[in-house]
Amino acid sequence: MPGKRPVIVHLPSPTGGRRVRVDGEILGLAHGVRDLVEFLRRAGLEMEPEEVADSPLIDWRGAGPENWGREAELPKDPGGAV
Repeated sequence: MPGKRPVIVHLPSPTGGRRVRVDGEILGLAHGVRDLVEFLRRAGLEMEPEEVADSPLIDWRGAGPENWGREAELPKDPGGAV
């Protein structure tokens, strides 16, 4: 399917890390770019760490490649609403 990205890096988990899915299969929980690159390598997708941020193959969900852990929680409403 044109435009479909085979790699999904999900929203950061509240406990840290991001689930990585390739072609519908969960590969594991990455805690950084190096983990992601290793998962991709094992799935047959060779990529350098500096390439992941702009790769058209990766769908970053909820946050970009700079956010991996608990500190990556979505911004809270400045008005104090939860």
